[in-house]
Amino acid sequence: QVQLVESGGDSVQPGGSLRLSCAASGSIFIINAMGWYRQAPGKERELVATTTSTGRTNYADSVRGRFTISRDNAKKTVSLQMTTLQPEDTAVYYCNANIQQISGRWSDYWGQGTQVTVSS
Repeated sequence: QVQLVESGGDSVQPGGSLRLSCAASGSIFIINAMGWYRQAPGKERELVATTTSTGRTNYADSVRGRFTISRDNAKKTVSLQMTTLQPEDTAVYYCNANIQQISGRWSDYWGQGTQVTVSS
């Protein structure tokens, strides 16, 4: 009933840039927080950046100053502009959103993930 679809993952060289996008669709009434998480091989999933419906943002220390999260409430999208990418940014990136469906039910939803690889 609710889907999050990510796009934009790719392989880049260190110092490069990428832009990830995530679109929410389905029986959506309200979207609260939206964000990006990542999981590197052998590691736990970790927060990258989040944004509230009013635009308040939060970043992991490791990406602050290099990544920028933004959202378009009308289009139900959230994006992550990543610059100065480093090999340690290599991971599967997941979109997350806290959504109230038209039925009234609140749930957390996840996208399928998109691979970002930073390597020379």
